[in-house]
Parts: sequence; structure tokens; C-alpha cells
Amino acid sequence: MSVAEIKKTKSNLIAWIEQLSDSNMLLVLDGLRNSKTDKDWWYDLSEAQKQHIDEGISDAESGRVISSNTFWNNLKDA
Repeated sequence: MSVAEIKKTKSNLIAWIEQLSDSNMLLVLDGLRNSKTDKDWWYDLSEAQKQHIDEGISDAESGRVISSNTFWNNLKDA
């Protein structure tokens, strides 16, 4: 990204933030601004959470997936 592109992006972000009225989005952005961690979030997960993520990756790699439309339709019908 060039210096000019960076300046334009910053300007656009500032304008967008100034017009925001969604308090949840502002909290997310503030949390992002205040997050100062040098460690990977992976290490904050429990072993059970890591296992679930690994199982999901394995399912995806093995083709055991469904489309988002199927997921939402199944959820709606439940």
C-alpha cells in the first residue's frame, strides 16, 4: 500500500467512525484499539476449544461440510 493509499484509507476510516452510532461496533473498535498482545490467541484457548477447532479443520479437509444455505435451512426447520 502506498503512502497516498494509506492516507486515504485512514481518512475514510475516520469519516466512517465519526458517523457511527452503533455502540456495539464502537465497543469492538475500541477493544481492537486497546488490544496490545504479543502472544497468539491460540494459547488462551482451552484444550477442548483447540480440539473442536482441529476437528472442524479435519472435517473441512475431508469434505465433511455443508453449504451455508443448508445450515440455515436446517436451523430454521429445527
